[in-house]
Amino acid sequence: MKGIVRFSFIAAGVVLLGLGIAFAVQQLRPAPKTIPTTRVQRGTVAVEVHTKGEMHTPHSAMLVAPSVGGTLQIVHLAKTGSPVKAGDVVIEFDPSEQEYNLEQSRSQLAEAEQQIAKARADAEVKKAEDKVALLKAKFDVRRAELEVDRNELVSDIDAKKNLLNLEQAKRHLEQLQQDINSRAASNSAGLALLGEKRNTSALGMKQAQQNIENMKLKSPIDGLFSIKDNQDALGGFYSPGITLPQYREGDLVYSGRFLAEVLDVSKMEATAKIYESDRPNLIEGQTAEIRIDTEPQAVYPAKVKSIAGMASRGDWGVSTIQRFDVAFDLLDRATTLRPGISTEIVVRGTQLKDQLYLPSQCLFEKDGKPVIYVKHGNHFEATEPKIKLRTENRVVLENLPEGTEVALVDPESKGTKQEKGPSSSPMGVGQ
Repeated sequence: MKGIVRFSFIAAGVVLLGLGIAFAVQQLRPAPKTIPTTRVQRGTVAVEVHTKGEMHTPHSAMLVAPSVGGTLQIVHLAKTGSPVKAGDVVIEFDPSEQEYNLEQSRSQLAEAEQQIAKARADAEVKKAEDKVALLKAKFDVRRAELEVDRNELVSDIDAKKNLLNLEQAKRHLEQLQQDINSRAASNSAGLALLGEKRNTSALGMKQAQQNIENMKLKSPIDGLFSIKDNQDALGGFYSPGITLPQYREGDLVYSGRFLAEVLDVSKMEATAKIYESDRPNLIEGQTAEIRIDTEPQAVYPAKVKSIAGMASRGDWGVSTIQRFDVAFDLLDRATTLRPGISTEIVVRGTQLKDQLYLPSQCLFEKDGKPVIYVKHGNHFEATEPKIKLRTENRVVLENLPEGTEVALVDPESKGTKQEKGPSSSPMGVGQ
C-alpha cells in the first residue's frame, strides 16, 4: 500500500514538472509582432510643400586677376564676409615687375626723344650745307653759260672746253639735287622710325601704368566680399571630395583667374530643390514662408519666383529621385540675411475638400511599383493605389473606399506576423 502511494506522489510530481516546463516554454516563445493599421479617411487636405534651402543673392560681381601676362602675387586680400563699398580696394597684387617695365619704358622714351632731337639737328645742319652747295652749283652753271656765250670770240678748242664745262656743271647740279632729295627722304624715314620707337616706348609706359592701376582690384558694387577656392593649389589637379583652400595673401595666380566676388545683399532670394512628387503642386507666384535656422522665431514672407522646367542632375552616379530647382523672392527686405544661411521653406497651396486620404507612411514599394497593404480578415493584400495627389504627409486616393483598413508598416517584412516575399521599403514623399 505504501508503495502505491509513493508511486502516485512521484507520478503527480512528474506531471506538475511537465506542466511547469510547458508553461515556461510558452512564456519564452516570442509573440508575433502586431501590425499597426489605420483607415482611409475623408476630409480636407492642405496642399503644402516643405523643403530645405539656403539664402542666395541673384546679383553679384566677379573679380578676376588682371591680364598682364605671367603670374601675379597677392599682397593684400579682404576677408570673406567683410562688407565693402563700391570703389573699395579689395585685392592688391605685387606691382614690382610692372614698375620695372614702367621705368624701362620711360628710359626708352627719353632715349628715343633724345635721338629724335639729335636727328633733327643733324638734318638742319645738313640742310644748310646742301643749300650752300646747291647755290654754288647753280653759280657754276651760270658761269659756264656765260663762258659758252663767248665762244664766238675764242678758239674752237676753248669753245669745246666751255661746252664741256657747262655740261659738267649741269650734271653736278642735277646730281646734287637728287642727293638732297634722297637725303631729305632718308632723314624723314629715320625720324619716322625714331618716332615709332618713341610711340612704342610711350605705349609701353602707358600699358605699364595701366597694369599698375589694375594691380588694385576695386569693388564695382556695394555688398559682401567672398573669396573663391584656389583651383591651382594642387597644381591644377582636382577631383570630387577634395577640399581646396581659399586664395590668401602670398599666393601666385594666373591672369584671368576667378578670385572672388562681391555679393549684393540688398535683395536676397532663397533657393531650394523639391522632389518630383511636389513639382505639380507648385506654380509661380504662390505664397511661401521662410524660416531661418539662425532665427527660428522669425518668419519671412516670400513667393515662388521660378521653377526649373527640367530636373537637376547630380555630379556623380545615377539617381532615380528627380529634384527640381526653385527660387523664392523675399517680399520684405531683410538686411540681416546673408548668403549661404540654411532655411526651412513652406509653400502654402490650396485646400482640397472632401478627399479620401491616408498617411504617407502607408505607401510602400514592391517590384518597383507603389502598393498599399489592405487588410482582409487576418491577412493583408498588396493593392496598387490610384494616387490623385501626394503631399509631404498625405496621399490622396481614388480607388479605396472610406474606412478601408490598411497597414502602417510592411507586413511582408521580417519580424511581422506575415513573413513571405522580399522586404519592401516605405515610400514617403521625397523618399
